[in-house]
Amino acid sequence: MIRSKTKAWLERYAEQVTEIIRYYQVGIINTLFGVAMYSLFVYLGVNLFAAQLSAHVLGVIFNYFMFRQHVFKSARPNVLRFIGSYTVNYGVSLAFLALFHRFVASPYGAGFLAMAAASVVNYFMLKRFVFRTPAEPKR
Repeated sequence: MIRSKTKAWLERYAEQVTEIIRYYQVGIINTLFGVAMYSLFVYLGVNLFAAQLSAHVLGVIFNYFMFRQHVFKSARPNVLRFIGSYTVNYGVSLAFLALFHRFVASPYGAGFLAMAAASVVNYFMLKRFVFRTPAEPKR
């Protein structure tokens, strides 16, 4: 019985589950891209903070195109809302980091938990406010 309910749920929400899987696949690629850019800038002798800012900006641009092409394919994206959502998400990430740092001794563990929690918030922000699917005409 549990298998049939699980199967029915997966069939009903297959498109959304697939979209979430693509979202996290793109997130992994974006993380690798950001780390590579940061490392390249540091290797080239760019100031540590300038390297971080530059890599972050390039990562946001890269992420916009990856999300548009691979995750939210049928949506009409809004660039200003995308920038706004990432600005808000940065604040959300900091808040989660502060929260998890109170309960997790390791800064790496707290950072990972904050990143995971912020990624869930980010998905819903992108889905609802940035990559909105055009509404079907009313009948």
